Amino acid sequence: MNKYEKLANIIFPDVTETIDDLEKRYPARNLPEGAEVTRFAPSPTGFLHLGSLFTSMVARKVAFDTKGVFYIRLEDTDTKREVSGSGKDLLVQLNHFGVTPDEGYLGDEESGEYGPYKQSDREHLYRTVIKSLMLRGRAYPCFCTAEELDEIRKEQEANKEIPGYYGKFAKYRDLDVDEAIARIQNGDKYVIRFRSEGDHNNKVTFHDEIRGDIAIAQNDQDIVILKGDGLPTYHFAHACDDHFMRTTTVIRGEEWISSTPIHLDLFEALGFKLPKYAHLPVIMKIDNGSRRKLSKRKDPEASVAHFIEVGFPVESLQVYLMSIANSNFEEWTASSNSFNPDEFKFSFSKMSLDGVLFDQDKLNFFSKELIARFTAEDLYSRILEWSEKFDHEFYNQIKDKKDYVTAILNIERGGEKPRKDYAKYSDIYPIIRFFFNDQYEEITANGYPFNELMNKTVIAEVLKDFAQSNDYSLGSDVWFGSVKELSTRHQFAENNKMYKANKEAYLGHSGDVAEMIRVALTGSKNSPNLYFVIQILGKEEVNRRINKAIEKLS
Repeated sequence: MNKYEKLANIIFPDVTETIDDLEKRYPARNLPEGAEVTRFAPSPTGFLHLGSLFTSMVARKVAFDTKGVFYIRLEDTDTKREVSGSGKDLLVQLNHFGVTPDEGYLGDEESGEYGPYKQSDREHLYRTVIKSLMLRGRAYPCFCTAEELDEIRKEQEANKEIPGYYGKFAKYRDLDVDEAIARIQNGDKYVIRFRSEGDHNNKVTFHDEIRGDIAIAQNDQDIVILKGDGLPTYHFAHACDDHFMRTTTVIRGEEWISSTPIHLDLFEALGFKLPKYAHLPVIMKIDNGSRRKLSKRKDPEASVAHFIEVGFPVESLQVYLMSIANSNFEEWTASSNSFNPDEFKFSFSKMSLDGVLFDQDKLNFFSKELIARFTAEDLYSRILEWSEKFDHEFYNQIKDKKDYVTAILNIERGGEKPRKDYAKYSDIYPIIRFFFNDQYEEITANGYPFNELMNKTVIAEVLKDFAQSNDYSLGSDVWFGSVKELSTRHQFAENNKMYKANKEAYLGHSGDVAEMIRVALTGSKNSPNLYFVIQILGKEEVNRRINKAIEKLS
């Protein structure tokens, strides 16, 4: 028994399997040529970030396009930062946006032959791999205390040297094996570190699927691979899991580029086939004239839950993020008349190399276009489901009025130029609430926003005439003609052009008359198409509101 074997057996006496055993347990996947295996590997440390949704969508898309496998792995080894229940919450939000895995961690259960898919349940696998490293002298116990590590850091700062645990600063790297065994048997606390053979003065080159070849300093850090609590660190667990789950392409944010030399070093030392890497651009925003990453603390749009709560349709965020992912997506939507990302062929070559700015206006544009395509019945079902969770007042107004609300939502829907008033479900109630009598009363409780330059007596006379003369059987074009006739009866021009040509002859124009009617019926100068408002309210309610407005004018 050599000295490394003795040390490894003392630390891992229960580990009898080898890497070869693991290779047999997790064989290469039987997939068609070119099929990609991708993953999304969140940590249960809080809410789902917009950037994480972006990453997961791209990972799923790559697997979907190549008839491969997309799986979810929960990286829950950082127990200090774990937020109870957040793993399941992440899945719910991913599922809400159509990011459903082919296999992996599913909350209360798992699906797939390459699990467990929670890192905390894969401890035996990590211990097996680490023992194999120790047997070859590529891993060792480190007994550094917090005070010793702080001293190393201070020395490096004072001498302006690269920080970390490497080379001459790797205090326990060459500790005699017998002494290490004695300390372990004495109960001294320790971690396991990887023994790197790199040199930060040399470069290592790897190919990025988005950015091409990247040359970066080699790793020479003896990173911790097994913590004192017996759980692996992210870097080590990632290497083991991506190998034994047979990931072909690791898709992640560009902030991980600087860590890639560590991963290359680990894969080489372990003799594992290196996966391909694709580092996505980070989603940023402009703040005081400068770009910065979306902040969980400062920016509500950093959280995916925000978009759910304010009522953006699932498809809106999918389409918006795909437009970030590929520069030709908007051109494709225009030519194909489709907003379904699954029909679009994704390409890493069409991705931005730099951080992309979050564009609220662009998201609103896509969302308005999409909502305008929904049928009124579909939109009603969507807002009913959304409002039950996030806007109880709205829900109580619409839950028993399907036909009435559907008629409201159907105003100028369909046709070549549908109305595009709504970017999200929370936009709808403020625009249509006047249709509900209790809300109309609340809106007009303090009066009406009539044009202050108009004589109140004239407004009252116009409204009274409208109530008596309006013909509810007319089509929209003919009806607007009747408004012009109403206008001329009260010394208003038929249109603005006539009024501007001879202002002394008129009190205003037909647009002013339409505004009077609109204000009386809705309590606002802005509303959906006035003709349809009148048709939906009906004669009895129209006259009641007109009479109430006249009373307020007196």
